[in-house]
Amino acid sequence: MTAVLSGSADIGFMGSEASIYTYNEGANDYVINFAQLTQRAGNFLVAREEMPDFKWEDLKDKNVLGGRKGGMPEMVFEYILKQNKIDPAKDVSIDQSIDFGSTAAAFAEGQGDFTVEFEPGATTLEKEGKGYVVASLGTDSGYVPYTAFSAKQSYIEKNPEIIQGFTNALQKGMDYVQTHTPEEIASIIAPQFKETDLDTITTIVTRYYDQDTWKADLIFEKESFELLQDILEEADELTKRASYEDLVTTEFAEQAAK
Repeated sequence: MTAVLSGSADIGFMGSEASIYTYNEGANDYVINFAQLTQRAGNFLVAREEMPDFKWEDLKDKNVLGGRKGGMPEMVFEYILKQNKIDPAKDVSIDQSIDFGSTAAAFAEGQGDFTVEFEPGATTLEKEGKGYVVASLGTDSGYVPYTAFSAKQSYIEKNPEIIQGFTNALQKGMDYVQTHTPEEIASIIAPQFKETDLDTITTIVTRYYDQDTWKADLIFEKESFELLQDILEEADELTKRASYEDLVTTEFAEQAAK
């Protein structure tokens, strides 16, 4: 967001909550979301043992390695807890002291009863026999606009052909995802993840594929935008709700989907 606002980047890829924050702070040339990429949170709850009948109530009185306060992963986690009548402050002990990239290692070394992990952390813990994925935060939180492409209002107005061309290219990627298997997708992206073996990449892609992580189109719908603001409100991170019509344009995504 800083890069886009400063002009050092024309297009940004980020969590959509950033556009709401800067809009509410009074930015004149605010950032508008024009193409939504993912519609599910990408993190998973990992337990120390297999729990085929896991229920969120199982977290009561347990210690969970969570994320930083105000971060989207933690806000989605706490939103799910509240939806399941669990008070994040009283019913669960959430450890927020561990660096985001170190929670999997801490869990592997014995800290916590559960941990909330993105990939490849979740799959790595499973392959090492140190943990088991028991729930998907993406599935249980609903269709959240987790990541989107955005640009300043002025840039979109001056360069609609660039935004359209960029969105068209993204749609081709989405079309590929919708028409190919996780195995085919994994083999295509493998060169970008040289430190990870193909089998692990395939497991990760399959997990995201099965929970409907990627949008078939890039249209950022109002219902998702309002759910995002519900999550921010629940976390006490939102001073006032922002206007969907101000912060989202669907014209480029609609054209690309034709």
